[in-house]
Amino acid sequence: MIRTTLATISALLLLALPAQAADDVIAAPTLRASVTVTSDVVRVGDLIDNAGSAALIPVYRSPDLGTTGALPVAQVLSVLRAKQVIGVMTGDIREVQVTRLARTLANKDLENAVASALERRFGLGDAANITVTFDRGVADMRLDASNTGALQPVATRYDARSGRFDIAFEINNDNNPAPTKLRFTGTAIETVEVAVLTRDIDRADLLKSSDVTLERRPKAEVTGEAASRDRTIGMQLRRPMRAGAPIRVADIVKPDFVQRDQNVTIIYQVPGLYLTTRGKAIENGAEGDTVSVLNLQSKRTLTGVVTGRGQITVQGASQSAPMPPAVEQTSSLKRDEAPAPVDTAALVRNLVQAPESPAQIAQAQIPQARISQAPAKSE
Repeated sequence: MIRTTLATISALLLLALPAQAADDVIAAPTLRASVTVTSDVVRVGDLIDNAGSAALIPVYRSPDLGTTGALPVAQVLSVLRAKQVIGVMTGDIREVQVTRLARTLANKDLENAVASALERRFGLGDAANITVTFDRGVADMRLDASNTGALQPVATRYDARSGRFDIAFEINNDNNPAPTKLRFTGTAIETVEVAVLTRDIDRADLLKSSDVTLERRPKAEVTGEAASRDRTIGMQLRRPMRAGAPIRVADIVKPDFVQRDQNVTIIYQVPGLYLTTRGKAIENGAEGDTVSVLNLQSKRTLTGVVTGRGQITVQGASQSAPMPPAVEQTSSLKRDEAPAPVDTAALVRNLVQAPESPAQIAQAQIPQARISQAPAKSE
């Protein structure tokens, strides 16, 4: 009877040993080389796999939000042994890297949140044109990773005269029913992008690319429409301006291609003819402006259009005069009559002396051939 009982016990032990060995392999605690945590403490279950009932035991304080710390393996094993956690498999790990996850709110993100809360309110414009400055220089902010919600403004105050703001935000927290509260104070000013002079500019100077840069300035400093950089290049100022001055559209004009009392070239232009002579401008003019000019040869004052630097074009009056009717095909010249010769000298003299009437230019430019309506001879 005793022998039978011992045999039964031995058989049961033999059956139980492989299962127990298998359980030991599966349940063996194993140290992790890299650990990430979201709370302010590191627990046994964060450091090792298969920690069992000891998983929730706190053993270390977590690193600062968004940072990583290193723990020597010997120190980790000593702390675990004090918590009655033994038999931990370490492999070839020499230290454990512990990283605390965090949500980072960059300074620019906070500025954008404030600008969005003020957008199109209190007399302000678009958020992109609102410049925010925090009190005490708010830097990048790190929050617990459980703060996954968006920044929601819940209270907004703004003084349009001083530009001061006081805004409270809330962020939903996954681990806490109460949202995280943030509050910011500072100044918010609406700005405009405007071309600014990089050096002192006189009225006669043409604006070059190196003379102008783009800056954001408070809207209150730029009365009227701000000029863009592209619009100012190649233009002139209406008055001398100092370096750093913002440029408005009203401050720039097209450059003067002709200056008063400047010696210029007068161009006389009529269909089929192009003449030039010397003249003196009586007034300033930009390209396309109509100005008065003195013909130095005839001493007559003419009116023309500025077409280039030092050039004034006087259009011939014959351009607006009606052309004579075309000769019919049935008309013919008498055999004893030849076309009248073109008096080129008279034409030039008339053009240079600025003919007084359209008929005079028409007569000088297109000599009229005498036409006879003789009947055709019949054979």
